[in-house]
Parts: sequence; C-alpha cells; structure tokens
Amino acid sequence: MEVVAQDPGVLRDGRILTTTVKVPWEDLEPGPVGHRVCVVDYDSSTQTMYKPAVVGEDGGAPGSDEELMGDPGFHARNVYALVMRTLARFEYALGRRVNWGFRAHQLKVIPHAFEEMNAFYSPEDEALVFGYYRTPRGVSFTCTFQDVVVHEACHALLDGLRQRFMAPSSPDQAAFHEGFADIVALLSVFSLGDVLLTLLSEDAGKGTPREGLIAKDRVSVDALMDSVLLGLADQMGGDIGSPRAGALRRSVRIEPDEAILDWPEYEEAHARGEILVAAMMRTFVDVWTRRLESLGSIEGEYLDLGRVAEEGATIAASLLTMAIRAIDYTPPIHIDFRDYLSALLTADGEIRSDDSRYGLREGLSKWFGRYGIKPASDAADGRWNAPEGPLQYDGVRFQSLQTEPIEMFSLLWANRKRLRIDPGAYTRVASLRPCVRISPDDGLPLHETVAECTQYVRLRADELGQFGLTPPEGMPPEQELTLEGGSTLILDEYGRLKFEIYNPLPRKRSPSGNARAQARLQYLWENGAMNAGAGFAARLATMHRRRLGLDDRIARSEVW
Repeated sequence: MEVVAQDPGVLRDGRILTTTVKVPWEDLEPGPVGHRVCVVDYDSSTQTMYKPAVVGEDGGAPGSDEELMGDPGFHARNVYALVMRTLARFEYALGRRVNWGFRAHQLKVIPHAFEEMNAFYSPEDEALVFGYYRTPRGVSFTCTFQDVVVHEACHALLDGLRQRFMAPSSPDQAAFHEGFADIVALLSVFSLGDVLLTLLSEDAGKGTPREGLIAKDRVSVDALMDSVLLGLADQMGGDIGSPRAGALRRSVRIEPDEAILDWPEYEEAHARGEILVAAMMRTFVDVWTRRLESLGSIEGEYLDLGRVAEEGATIAASLLTMAIRAIDYTPPIHIDFRDYLSALLTADGEIRSDDSRYGLREGLSKWFGRYGIKPASDAADGRWNAPEGPLQYDGVRFQSLQTEPIEMFSLLWANRKRLRIDPGAYTRVASLRPCVRISPDDGLPLHETVAECTQYVRLRADELGQFGLTPPEGMPPEQELTLEGGSTLILDEYGRLKFEIYNPLPRKRSPSGNARAQARLQYLWENGAMNAGAGFAARLATMHRRRLGLDDRIARSEVW
C-alpha cells in the first residue's frame, strides 16, 4: 500500500514523497476495516461522516499533491497501512500476536477527528484520533505524517504489552511512553530503504564523478544529525512557529552529559523522553557511520549511494527490532531507563549472540552511558543476571504452564519466598505469553514464555512503616494509597526460569529497594499523582499539545 513517506512537507521533484509498504493481507471491509484495525472517518468539528475507503488492488495514492491532501479515502488507507505495518513489526520482533491495551480486538482509527493540531491515543475510546489544522498554505492533516501515525500506534501497542507503564510512578516512567514511541517512529522510517535512498540522493550526485555516488562528508556524523532524516515533522514546526514543535525529533543534537538526568530542565517528562531518544539515535548514527568506513571509498572521496542507504536501513531495522523486543525483558511496573537498557542488552543477546558485524550492544552501552544511563544489572555486560538455582516444580503441570495463568500462579506460589512474592498482598498473573523467535545466528527457533506477576497493597499513610517507608512531609495520616510491585519471568522451552526481572513491593529489610520506593513515593506526592484524575492515560492529549507548545497554561499546571 502507498503511504506518505515522512510528512507532506518533505518534497522530492516538487512532489510529496510517498513510498510503498507491505502490510499483512486480509479480507477488508470498506473503511478500511480489518480484524485488528477499524478506520472510522468521522469529523466531530463539522459533524461529517466520510465515505468508507476501499482498498483497491493497487492501493495507490492520488495523482497530484492536491488530490492526495484532499482525498479522505487516501488518508484512511494511509493510517490503516501504517498502523498495520507497525503492528506487524511488533509481532515480528516479539514472536507472537500482540493485544491492544483494552479488551476489544479492533483498534479504532479516526483520521479526521477534529480541527486541532493534535493527535493522541485514547484508551477510553479504544482509538487513535488525528486532528487537522489550517495554515496559509491550506489544510494540513496529522494523519498524513508517518512518524505521528506510528508514534500513536506505538502508544496503543505498548499499552497492550505493559499496561502499568501508563500509571504514575517516576520521572523515567512518565517519559518512557513518549520516548519509546518516538524511537519506534523514527526507526520505522529509517528502515525503509527506498526512503533513505531518495532522501540521501537529493543532492548526492552534485559534484560527483557519476550518478550513484555520495560524498563522504554528506554522511558524516554531523551531516546526518543535521539532515532531514533526523528532523521529522518539520512542517508542523513551520506551521505554528513553535520552538517546541519537532524538538523531540532533534533530540540527537542534545550534548551528552552523565549528569543530564539530574538537571532541573530534564525532570519534566517530555524533555526527559528526549534523552532516551538521543541515546538511541546517537547509537544509530554512530554505528551507521562506523559501518560506512568499512565499505571502502571511490576515488578517495565518495561512497556508493545504494550501499550507504542499504546499511542505514539494515541498522535501523535491527535497532527497531531490539527496541521492541526489549519490552518483554522489562519489569511489569516502575520502569526506569536503566531497566530498559538492561532489557535491550539481554533480549538481543538471547537471540543474536554474534554482535560483531555492527556492534549494536556495544554502541547502546556507550551512548546510554554518556547520557548517564547505566544498566540496572550489575553484570559486566549489563545483561540481567541468571537466577540462582532452580525453582520448585512439584505439582506444576508443564503442559499448561505456557497457556494457563492459574498454572503459572501455582508455580509462583510454590516459589513465593524465592521469587520475593509477599503472601499478604493481592497477587495476580497479569499476562502469560508464549513466544517463538528465530535466531539469525543459526535460523533455529527460540521458544520462551513471558509472564507478568503484579502485586498490590492498599493502605493508609500511617501504615507505611510496615513496609519500611515514611510518609512524605505534608501527607495526612488518613491518605489512602497503593503500593505496587511485580516481576517479569522469562521461562525457556522446558519451563525453566531464565530471568527474573523484578521491582518487588518494599520490605522493611530491603534498604536498597526501599530507597527506590521511598523516592517514588516522594515523587508521586510532590507531583499530585495521588489526586483524582491524575492518571497518565487521561493526559496523553495534553502531553502532545504541550510538546507542540500550544497551551502554556496547561503546560504550567500539568500534574502526573
């Protein structure tokens, strides 16, 4: 299906740049409506229901830019294709089907939802909603910005994988959804080899001995960081003249500093998310330019343009797979950037032992470290440590361990002391997901089972001492709150425990763990996260308005 390659502001030969993407085939109803995505084209601002779009055999775009921007049917097909491609990327990386963050099987996508420069994921409506806005040049539609569409689809998918990541917890968790969604959006575009080739070839041939070459200085680190590749959605910035618009897409230009996460300006969630993006994008650019050095030059000054684009797309696709697959190796609750780095290193090392070609894990460790993000694991390679000793399997039926949550709970209960499960807390198996992943090393399948176990305790502030915690200053003794903890268990194909990734409930005799829990409690209290309606999910729309600089009043008063 044909889609807008970046955003309508990116032109080539005077035309909006489009590209063709592959999506899983299915028998579609007009809309398009399939088994996972349902496009509903209703404009609430004008109370207009557009005719449902039909996907033809060619799936092509209109002939001119004016027709493209004015064709609601193409917009509907564009969002359907991009959401389905993003879903397919997640399922490929994770080796299984991926649910949305709600009970329904179909995600509603509304390409012309309202007249406003905004787009967001609404869990309550089970929908992605995209606005449109007027400019001196005409009407712009956020549903035609590829990175915006993929970003919002990523919110819905991450919510399905880790629902508690939308809960108030810490500065890192508040920032993670936005940073991760931008990483996926950027790398999704970079993984399209024909798009990279087109963008790089804009002036690559000028001054070269022949076509098909590009000067080395045009693919240096500085040149790539300043290029259109790392400046997505620039049209939106030009439309509103906001210094915030598109800023996250230039995160790669944030200078590394190991103390940067302690700077006051990066305590705010949106700015903090930029650090996660910066570390990943610096890794991408660094690995890409290092790889180009090994290609060999032509006449001492030039590189083969096709190979440059091919290497960039391959590296982007590999990093994209790593970024998504790492979610399975994160704790189910209270994630911070250190956890994500260890998850990246572990998930990739399990499926791809040979990292010598690109050195992606080495690059990630280096650049995350330069931004002050060290692995949560104390292992030398930053990967999660293997568990100490086997679990007790008496009475556990292996055949149903991969599919029945109650069987997994039986295993957890039999090993509750070993797995740091508080028997007095409300405990449940939040998810149980068998996976099959193909190793690029030998082409053989890797079978794993990923289980999320979460625990909750409801109590009053004056009862926090039971867990070794102290109420923050100003918190009334009768304040009701909830302590949460949890573990992600990775089992091999025989049901044996490979990794236990945990953020358990605080305990009196756990000073290090309690320090983290005490800091979290202080953060939540100071930021109003215990007030009614302070949930993260309800504030996604406000977040996106804020990152565009559209509502200073909301920006000043926002709480988590």
